[in-house]
Amino acid sequence: MSRPRVHVLNGPNLSRLGRREPEVYGTTTLAELAALCGGWADGLGLDLVFEQCEGEGELVALIHRAGDQAAGLILNAAAYTHTSVAVRDAVCAIAIPVVEVHLSNPAAREPFRRRNLLEDVVYAGVRGFGTEGYRLALEGLAARLRD
Repeated sequence: MSRPRVHVLNGPNLSRLGRREPEVYGTTTLAELAALCGGWADGLGLDLVFEQCEGEGELVALIHRAGDQAAGLILNAAAYTHTSVAVRDAVCAIAIPVVEVHLSNPAAREPFRRRNLLEDVVYAGVRGFGTEGYRLALEGLAARLRD
C-alpha cells in the first residue's frame, strides 16, 4: 500500500529562518526544519515534499501542484497570508485538506498581521508553536487522511 503524499509549502522570507528575528521565529534553519518534518512525516507513514519559495506566483503554482499530486497540504504562506488574494484563490482551487501553519501567532503581533485571508478556506490552522507547529500540523493532517 502506498503512503499518502503531503506537501509542506513555505512562503517568502522563510529561507532566512534561524537568522531572521530569532526571538520571533526561533533559531532552527529551514534545512533543519525540512529534516524535522521529514522525520515526523516518516513516523506518521507519510511521504513528504518540502519546498520554499519567495514569489507569490511561484507559491500559487506550488499550491496547484500540491492539489494535483498530494493527499494534503501544510501551508505557511508567511506574509502572503495577509495580502494575497491569489494564494487564497489557489487554496480554494484545490480539493485536498490544507492546514495553515505559522511559527509565531500573527494575532498577537502587529495589527496588519491580524488580517488573515486564508483562515476561512483552510481545513485547520496551527499558530504560535514555533517549529513544533509543523509537527502538530502533520499529526493533524495524518489523522484527517486516515478518516
